[in-house]
Amino acid sequence: MRKVSAVELLSAKRVGSFRPIRESEVAKLVAGITRGGAAGDVVNVSRMLAATSSGVTFRAAFGMEKEVKEALFVKLVTDVTDAVAAFRVSDLYPSLKFLPSLTGYRAHLTRMHLAADEMLEEIIREHKVKREGSGGDQHQTEDLVDILLNLQESGGLGYPITINDIKGVIFEVFLAGTETSTRTVEWTLSEMIKNPRVMKKAQEEVRRTFGGEGVVKEEGLHELKYLDCVIQEGLRLHPPLPLLLPRECREREEICGYEIPAKTKVLINAWAIGRDSRYWTEPDKFYPERFMDSSLDYKGTKFEFIPFGAGRRICPGISFGVALVKIMLANLIYHFDWKLPGGTEPESLDMTEQFSASVRRKHSLSLIPISYDAISPRKTN
Repeated sequence: MRKVSAVELLSAKRVGSFRPIRESEVAKLVAGITRGGAAGDVVNVSRMLAATSSGVTFRAAFGMEKEVKEALFVKLVTDVTDAVAAFRVSDLYPSLKFLPSLTGYRAHLTRMHLAADEMLEEIIREHKVKREGSGGDQHQTEDLVDILLNLQESGGLGYPITINDIKGVIFEVFLAGTETSTRTVEWTLSEMIKNPRVMKKAQEEVRRTFGGEGVVKEEGLHELKYLDCVIQEGLRLHPPLPLLLPRECREREEICGYEIPAKTKVLINAWAIGRDSRYWTEPDKFYPERFMDSSLDYKGTKFEFIPFGAGRRICPGISFGVALVKIMLANLIYHFDWKLPGGTEPESLDMTEQFSASVRRKHSLSLIPISYDAISPRKTN
């Protein structure tokens, strides 16, 4: 199923087909921030970023805009990830594996699993009804569920795809697409707020590139070279999954003199690698220029920078996530200048972390937006 995700669901071509969805949802984000900050009010940016990421992923996965169903699904996914990521003594002491049953944790997980299964079953059923009514012509509005149903019917993969496979893939895509994109934008914007020099330089680039167009479109994002560096620096300091995903050695290995027995569960500390002074000058400093004219990128080709993993097990959703991150950040710094509430100085911004499925800000990023139009009118023809 990993091949399905990488080749069929999240290829560059497929991600490109979701461009109208990204632009539409980001336009809603800009409009919402504009309304929320119209009177100089404080806006909970973290909450709005999460809503935008989930909106894009929900529409790409399910091909629908149903706010009630989306809100229910988002809450369910959040509850599941928080429950799974929570600390449990039995994780440290396997002999206490009976505790989750006694505390009700296992029953709680079962209830959430059944709720998610029921909701996904309904969504798949709706797609099947829609496909039957359209005579199979899905090419104009094909979403991830449609793609998986096509593969199931055609048998093109050479092995059967079950409904449970489809549910699992979609749930994972939604979780990864929502959580990682939200956290990457949240942390990178936080770093820019804390470092006004970087913010000013990035804003000048995006406003110079898009000038008086009044909107940031994906077709021009490739020109934002400095913003690319800003995003990579954000990923270096704040990888969405600091320990990546656990792996298991299939056979005994020896690495740098250390014996790794077969069946060993291995965690890769991407957070520590990204801050290792052997590879990074002033590793704790947010300095995007370190990526200018550098061969390093987030695709895992160099092991000193692996925010999404590396090799065959690298995250298959990189293109999907980075495309969303870039258009969100570009719009946020194009349309708005930002102030901290209460007259707080940028360097005093609280950057305390909180661990869940990914590393979040302990406190939501709350800012006062100042519309770019109000302070620097664009030229008109």
